[in-house]
Amino acid sequence: MTPSWEAAAVRLRERERWKSPETVFWCAALVAPFVLPDDHLFLSQIAILGLFCLSLDLVLGIAGILSLGQAAFFGLGGYTAGLFAIHVDGDPLLGLVVAMVATSLLGVLAAPLLLGGRDLTRLLITVAVAGILYEAANKWSAVTGGVDGLQGIVIAPLFGKIEFDLGGTVAYWYALAVLFLVFLGLRRLKSSPFGLALAGIRLNPQRMPALGVPVDRRLTVAYAIGGAVAGIAGALLAQTTQFVSLDALSFHRSAELMLILVLGGAGNLYGALLGAIVFSVAHHLLSEINPMYWQFWMGTLLILIVLFAKDGLTGGLSRLRDHLWKGGTAP
Repeated sequence: MTPSWEAAAVRLRERERWKSPETVFWCAALVAPFVLPDDHLFLSQIAILGLFCLSLDLVLGIAGILSLGQAAFFGLGGYTAGLFAIHVDGDPLLGLVVAMVATSLLGVLAAPLLLGGRDLTRLLITVAVAGILYEAANKWSAVTGGVDGLQGIVIAPLFGKIEFDLGGTVAYWYALAVLFLVFLGLRRLKSSPFGLALAGIRLNPQRMPALGVPVDRRLTVAYAIGGAVAGIAGALLAQTTQFVSLDALSFHRSAELMLILVLGGAGNLYGALLGAIVFSVAHHLLSEINPMYWQFWMGTLLILIVLFAKDGLTGGLSRLRDHLWKGGTAP
């Protein structure tokens, strides 16, 4: 290898190396159900939300595609997994695969519409796609259940042996395992040449074609992968709750996802997970304190984050760590 390629290979290996905070994060996820034995369902919802937010982080934070329509993939994944369980097979893992394939195909079909316009146009197209699917699910009530939601979903035991319990213990471990596997894949993708090309497209889309990078093809693949991840999250929600409603396709779900990513910090994957945790916990606690005005306090929290940590919680924590290191208080 030439010196430049050797240096690039070293940088890639450094990116793929696990850091101690990452190990602490995932160990905390393993310990959480033992610390909170009565909140397994809540923990499973956080894991699913984190997975959903990862899809937007790939699309927006890494590839730079503005999207307010991730709910289209989330809802399609949920309905696909639910209908598959009702009419074909209740195996949860097979349902995940079917939902992933369906949502990735939607991403491939929708990508040409996005690539033909600029940021604002792309934003409107993603909203339009989600809106079309929402109305289709609403009108096609004979299949989707319409406003009453898709009911009667029966999920078979995992691996034919592990049944889902009412307390949500199996649901949490199932969701966490899927989240971790998907995270590993995205982490590897982010540090791969493909991921670096996406970062280059986000930072300088005009220059990348001159370097021989097929921009449209890269963005299409990234959008399809992001759709597949969102579809997996939707399928997990359908399987663990055994219910799918029109809310899964609603605009507010996409908008809320954007807020979560801004809260956590875009572009580093952990921001999506940290944002999902903080948002879910804050929502839960503030709703208990004041069910009517919890959004006021949530809005205040977001304003503070924007003022004092413009790149999200992960960026603020990173600067705090660097400050402590420079101050000589860290080993």
